[in-house]
Amino acid sequence: MLHLGLLLALSFIIVNALFLRLLYILPSTNPTAPFLRKRGSPTRLLIILGSGGHTAEMLSLLRGLDPASYTHRSYVISAGDEFSARKAVEFEQGLREKAKEKALLAANGGVGEEKWAQYDIALVPRAREIHQSLLTTPFSAIRCLFACFSILRSPRIARSPSSDVMLRTSPQYPDLILSNGPGTGVMVILAALLFRFVNYPGIRRGQMRTIYVESWARVKGLSLSGKILVKMVDRFLVQWAGLSGVGGRGEFRGVLVH
Repeated sequence: MLHLGLLLALSFIIVNALFLRLLYILPSTNPTAPFLRKRGSPTRLLIILGSGGHTAEMLSLLRGLDPASYTHRSYVISAGDEFSARKAVEFEQGLREKAKEKALLAANGGVGEEKWAQYDIALVPRAREIHQSLLTTPFSAIRCLFACFSILRSPRIARSPSSDVMLRTSPQYPDLILSNGPGTGVMVILAALLFRFVNYPGIRRGQMRTIYVESWARVKGLSLSGKILVKMVDRFLVQWAGLSGVGGRGEFRGVLVH
């Protein structure tokens, strides 16, 4: 009886400790300020693309991206999504052309191409295939989650958009993770949250911040991804005034896509 009482007391302490740790790392209960960096310093932006509309909206959101501010871009797509992979390459080519027009490659104080022209496209297995049985979905979701851990830790960096040479570097955790609704984004953000939860070595406080932008098509209510992530991300943006304050987190900044 004494042993049972000690076991229950220990279980109670452990559960409460885990709960308090979760409250500490959840952005909705304990927001953290972003880490300040100088323009041009190595900064990794992780962008989650989804097939069709999600990818089109995301790239529209990024139309004003300054590659000198986010020197390494990682695009995460689901396996088989050739459309998003092609659009990511085209977007990077566009960034390069715009940078040339703005003379970012100039030697007189400009930011050299080798410092910002780095991007990679990472594939993850789908968390759930269309019409997949609910019985097998947990197994495919776990497989996707472990792939997301790997992507967060070890990017493959392309030296320049015009080069086919890929170089593996030491882990460079994302400084910012950006998602707008695809299911893959839920798994990536969950993986980032688990890294925070266990205080994974090498991750600074304020790193792997997450921003979720709800789709422009969501006028009156949140998508399933939005409902899951509203309490888990650092910032939750909506594009319709009627959703302002939704979930106690929704920030209305106007329509962000064109």
